[in-house]
Amino acid sequence: MLRCSGDRVVIVGGGIAGALLAKTLQNHADVVLIDPKEYFEIPWANLRAKVDPAAVERTVIPHSDYLTQAKVVVASAVGIDDSVVLTSIGRAVAYDFLVVATGRMCTRPEKRSERLEMFQRDKELIAAAQSVLIIGGGPIGVELAAEIVMSSPEKRVTIVHGAPRLLTVMGARASAKALEWLRSKNVTVLLDQTIDLAAVSPDATEFTTSAGETVAADCHFVCTGRPVASGWLKESFLRDHVDENGHLAVDDHLRVGGLKNVFAIGDITDVPEAKQGHLAQRQAMVVSRNLRLLVKGVAREEKLHRYKPATKAGITVTLGRRDALSELPFMTLIGHIPGAVKPRDLFISRTRRMMGLKSKLHNNVMPRAM
Repeated sequence: MLRCSGDRVVIVGGGIAGALLAKTLQNHADVVLIDPKEYFEIPWANLRAKVDPAAVERTVIPHSDYLTQAKVVVASAVGIDDSVVLTSIGRAVAYDFLVVATGRMCTRPEKRSERLEMFQRDKELIAAAQSVLIIGGGPIGVELAAEIVMSSPEKRVTIVHGAPRLLTVMGARASAKALEWLRSKNVTVLLDQTIDLAAVSPDATEFTTSAGETVAADCHFVCTGRPVASGWLKESFLRDHVDENGHLAVDDHLRVGGLKNVFAIGDITDVPEAKQGHLAQRQAMVVSRNLRLLVKGVAREEKLHRYKPATKAGITVTLGRRDALSELPFMTLIGHIPGAVKPRDLFISRTRRMMGLKSKLHNNVMPRAM
């Protein structure tokens, strides 16, 4: 894998952004995807899968389903220089163009079957519980609470959140509406309080908050923010472009530090916008268009596409199968109307179409072996 033909694009990270980029480039370049998993998953469907694992069959997708022309290395990237990526299995992968799309730190099993088993265990855990604690009141925590109370309204759900309001990625009005909606569903919300996760065992059923309140729960889920997965870059030639929060500095073309052949997309970038999956997909499409030009030999700066960050408004948080909370430029809506705008399948069908897949289970087509 040390030989390059001039058009090799190595993508590190097979999440929603890296996977889409690999798919759109595979017929235009020699694409290599490096990912520690044999699959990617549609992240905004994960919470629905905890109460309805049948949905996850369409959302945890083997790389082999959509990468018919690209190569896949199932490994983590552990090092990098200006021409080669080093992997955890000892393989060195040379590149002409590099895209860093490692997102946030997250532990996932390598095998798809093991990931599906995780969702089934979560469903069984929630089904058997009378009370559930959710640690973190951002979009993930709020959406998980909504999924649980809308599918099982008899369960006692508590959210413990360390900020003075929920959903700090949205405005104060949206936060207030979310709080009102949750309380109308009998969800207990404890704001400005935290729980020491280091002191919590996996099978704990009693939790003490930073304010001294005791919360009893049969199971719990941690929905706090995860750090950016850029630690492997801090001793690399890209180290000077990693900021104090772990993000890679990118220009308007999503190139890292002005380097002509290194790009970054998704949560790892310092683009000033909400870190959401659909925005990561937008970034992937801009880089896809730019790399097609560069592979063709079009190097003129003015020909490259620019990425325009999204405004804060336009965020939608799903509240079960029927309701949603939408923050628009001139208003904030909650209930059935914004819920009707967002499909009940959470854009799963649309995302599968973007990846060239039908709304059915995966097939057995394998990518080219490395």
